[in-house]
Amino acid sequence: MKLKNTKVLFILLLSVTSCTKQITDTYVGEGWSANSINTVKFRKNALTTSGNYQFVAYYDADSHLVLGKRKLQSKKWEILKSAYKGHTKDAHNSISIAIDGNGFVHVSWNHHDTKLRYVKSVKPYGLELGSEMQMTGLLEDKVTYPEFYNLPNGNLLFCYRSGQSGRGNLVLNSYDVNKDTWKQLQHNLIDGENKRSAYWQTCIDTKGVIHISWVWRETWDVSTNHDICYARSKDGGVTWEKSTGERYNLPITLASAEQAWKIPQNSNLINQTAMSTDAHGNPFIASYWNENDITQYQIVYLKDNAWQKINTGFRTTTFTLGGGGTKKIPISRPDIFINDFNKQTYINLLFRDEERQNKVSLAYASLNNRTEWNVKDLSETSVGEWEPNYDINLWNSKKELDVFVQNVIQIDGEGVAETKASKVRVLKVKNLNKLYK
Repeated sequence: MKLKNTKVLFILLLSVTSCTKQITDTYVGEGWSANSINTVKFRKNALTTSGNYQFVAYYDADSHLVLGKRKLQSKKWEILKSAYKGHTKDAHNSISIAIDGNGFVHVSWNHHDTKLRYVKSVKPYGLELGSEMQMTGLLEDKVTYPEFYNLPNGNLLFCYRSGQSGRGNLVLNSYDVNKDTWKQLQHNLIDGENKRSAYWQTCIDTKGVIHISWVWRETWDVSTNHDICYARSKDGGVTWEKSTGERYNLPITLASAEQAWKIPQNSNLINQTAMSTDAHGNPFIASYWNENDITQYQIVYLKDNAWQKINTGFRTTTFTLGGGGTKKIPISRPDIFINDFNKQTYINLLFRDEERQNKVSLAYASLNNRTEWNVKDLSETSVGEWEPNYDINLWNSKKELDVFVQNVIQIDGEGVAETKASKVRVLKVKNLNKLYK
């Protein structure tokens, strides 16, 4: 028995060592850590790649907006502290960035039912930012959750909520990289009818199809989240349809929305998580809600024109999700990406869980064989109330996984901790496929 236990221990140590060798951790700078503003899930993007450069954005200890860039494969970051600041005591006021097809950096930050704040870099692939400007001048007085998305042709999408929690609408703008102009495509794509809000997540597939999924929230209280709905656009956001191809009459409302999965209120359903697509353009939606009285990570996905669900089932505890403001929650919202490897389609979830000492964790399973979920920790220590944000462009172009990481504290209901700045880092998994073995 002693020999067998020694052998098992050796195998476990070998596995941990092998996993560690596949991961590198690069220091970027010191970031504000008194709440989760640098790591909230709805940032698009905290980290992004264009050409031979990777860019990062975060708030420092003095609430200044900081930009950084490095050449791919380099560990040396060029950092520039801008003159712009954010109201960092409200974790909603996150920074989102994107690089357009001409290399200009676009930045939007500091929003929670407030005026649009938007700037561009002075030069392509530069860190110096120009003066603040409008996009379209329309519906820019009560902005929340600004998110940039890259289109295959070099253009950008920008979406945000116009209005307040419980009664907001989804606005969609488009940037023409050749004309250097913004146009408002949709002033009210998803209509809360002054009764509710849609909390969405979006992704762009390789063909340029825009996929949006969302949950409805009936009030300011997160416990009133319900149902996962879906829409897509094949013409850059002008017209929208259901997964069946049936065209939407805009705006989309509670009555007209395609329901991908029915989930009642008070189910611990979280909002603003993540989407991805497989090689065929089928959408995968990651979230969490209760099943059998345990809060589990769940995946809703489209296969053969029908919606299906996977309960990952690897969690063992539950909690109660309710109230307003930025919450202190035992688990993070997940991020998701799909990987085709060795004739298998792997679903991958990035997350953080108190059950795993709040480390950066990766869960994966083969969709083909419906194998058990495997979970590996990618960090050795806790990252507090961090939520995942990975470099989507780098993954899509090179299948390399780079993750924005910072140890942050979140006090429930928009609280602010008395703590010093913490290290902003980029965690890289060198060869994800080796972790599957």
